[in-house]
Amino acid sequence: MSANRGSPQDFEAVIPTAGKEAVAEFGQRKSAMQRFQSLLHRVPSLVPLIVLLVSILGFGVVVGQRFFSAYALTLILQQVMITGIVGVAQTLVILTAGIELSVGAIMVLSSVVMGQCAMSYGLPAPLAVLVGLACGSALGFFNGVLVARVKLPPFIVTLGTWQIVLAADYLYSQHQTIGAAQIELQAPLLQFLGDTFTIGGKIGTGATFTYGAILMLLLVAVMAYVLRHTAWGRHVYAVGDDPEAAELAGVPVKRILISVYTLSGLICAVAGWALIGRVGAISPNSGQFENINSITAVVIGGISLFGGRGSILGMLFGAMIVGVFTLGLNMYGSDPQWTYLLIGVLIIAAVAVDQWIRKAVA
Repeated sequence: MSANRGSPQDFEAVIPTAGKEAVAEFGQRKSAMQRFQSLLHRVPSLVPLIVLLVSILGFGVVVGQRFFSAYALTLILQQVMITGIVGVAQTLVILTAGIELSVGAIMVLSSVVMGQCAMSYGLPAPLAVLVGLACGSALGFFNGVLVARVKLPPFIVTLGTWQIVLAADYLYSQHQTIGAAQIELQAPLLQFLGDTFTIGGKIGTGATFTYGAILMLLLVAVMAYVLRHTAWGRHVYAVGDDPEAAELAGVPVKRILISVYTLSGLICAVAGWALIGRVGAISPNSGQFENINSITAVVIGGISLFGGRGSILGMLFGAMIVGVFTLGLNMYGSDPQWTYLLIGVLIIAAVAVDQWIRKAVA
């Protein structure tokens, strides 16, 4: 029997020359454009990072050296602080192929609850903050149950809760604003995330940070790690990519969805606390458009609206791009409407690029 076994050289001799050439042709190397497309698919945050760096350099040339000052660059972080925190909540939901239209309303209601608990009910400020965080979590849990258990479309659910929470915000607050002076006197902890500190100079020249901006960066770092290096994070991506396949693979899809919406609500409540520090006061009219701002940051940040692809780091880059355009055009003295025009172009371009990148695995 062993005499009938052929050596590798024997088998090679049997393969026709044309067959070898066909195999070699089939395994040809990808073009540079195809490799670049695959790279962008593997690292979706690379596109917004490139746009961010080009934007900073471009405005630095147009506006001048003052745009590169430590104060101006850190001012961008202060401006996008709220959008960045809410963007984390929005990212989690969009990664599951959903969308959260009620993030802004949940944020504002949570801030109003904190203020009412501290000012009207006399609760200690730390306890008032905890009650506000619980309120945001409960609203997120409600959204999650409707999406996961009742199986209603995320767009419809969050559109409805947006209106409900918005109405509750005005009814509960009775359209009243709690002033900054009153908060500073009775519950200064509510304004803590708006406090600033300066590194490398005095205020107006050195790098100036708010504690809310630092919280935003820490939150992005923690959630980026959780999504990439924990089982829960991998399940979030799996649910967004293909929920049926994920369920067949043993992923508890319903529990993952409920946990995502609950965590999203909690993060929105954190943004509500930061909003008090950013504005100084507590108003039912503050931050009502953060649902749109957060979606803008997510889309420009290279996160696919189809779910299952993208990173929170990309969302942060997307939020900062908006901040760079806003600050740069303001320093240049342009009409503010140019900001909306350019951001609109970026949104459409980002979706087009996402479609092109998806072809890398099509």
